[in-house]
Amino acid sequence: MELFFRKYGEAAPPLVIVHGLYGSSDNWVSIARDLADRFEVFVVDQRNHGQSPHSPQQDYPSMREDLCEFMDQQGIKKAVLIGHSMGGKTVMSFAEAWPERVQALVSVDIAPKSYRNLALASRTAANHSSMIDAMMKVDLSKIQSREDADEALAQSIGSERIRSFLLKNLRRVDGGAFNWRINLEAISGNLEAIFEGMDREAISGQGGITGFPALFISGGDSEYIRTMDHQMIRDIFPTADFVSIPGAGHWVHAEQPDLLVKTIRYFLDI
Repeated sequence: MELFFRKYGEAAPPLVIVHGLYGSSDNWVSIARDLADRFEVFVVDQRNHGQSPHSPQQDYPSMREDLCEFMDQQGIKKAVLIGHSMGGKTVMSFAEAWPERVQALVSVDIAPKSYRNLALASRTAANHSSMIDAMMKVDLSKIQSREDADEALAQSIGSERIRSFLLKNLRRVDGGAFNWRINLEAISGNLEAIFEGMDREAISGQGGITGFPALFISGGDSEYIRTMDHQMIRDIFPTADFVSIPGAGHWVHAEQPDLLVKTIRYFLDI
């Protein structure tokens, strides 16, 4: 699949940013520009998101293949990979398959564990099904403005910040009608696969995924990565380091962008 992407900077080495569920390259433009002084930064739209093609499949084998194909198309042999949430699992899965193509790995607020048991996952993760349901229930034929859509979503989603994030996926099409840019049907049908984790026992039994430094950044107010997860992460990525960014929830790049960039720069020693 040929992914849509944005590119910033000309300096080597290449750095690829992969967004999370409901996101797009739009959400990472400011971060990409901040890093473009030292890297050639690529920000991709994953399948079924942003301006990339739609597909009935949304799982990590397909998403890592998309990323591999993208790097091949751009002539990128090896890159720094940064992924947020679902995008973090995409780059982890890529690293499992092609560790020799990873210069460094940064996972933003996601662990390689399964999030299928939502009762044990974070409160934010537990809202995924309800958020998708709320978006699918919006009668777009009656929506005349983004304010109308926000009002419709507000019946199910109380957080104005989350609604604003989701509404970035709303667009006008020919004739002025609205539709969702994100493929809600495919995402809804693949949530189980999206919540899936990596095989800790099998990977650790082979010595883990090595050959590059790895950093796991968590939001200080988020529950996606807990202290109890650190050993599991190191079983899979033995070189993993951990940083928690205060004042940030799951969307670290939106809530504490400056601290996130500083953390990435320090990790990459630039």
